[in-house]
Amino acid sequence: MYRAFDVWKRSGSHLLVRYRCFEDLGTGMFCVQSADFYKSPVSDDRVQELETQYLELLLEESPFKRSGSFSTIDEAILDHIETFDVAERARQAKR
Repeated sequence: MYRAFDVWKRSGSHLLVRYRCFEDLGTGMFCVQSADFYKSPVSDDRVQELETQYLELLLEESPFKRSGSFSTIDEAILDHIETFDVAERARQAKR
């Protein structure tokens, strides 16, 4: 069983990042399944799209299998940022 919770980060005055986090209630470990990005103005369609993606990812695979397990939520968020920053730089280098 998992407990789901969100961690929010403001980035400037027009961008929010929402980290979709889980705690494994059996082990006390943490992970970040995904990060949602919101720009001003926020549309209902974007909110619904991100919620659907969140649920689909959770249904497909355990968030801990997808993202790994970490002893603190800070470690989990840092790993998520580093993983996706590296992936984004690799994508841009291929262009």
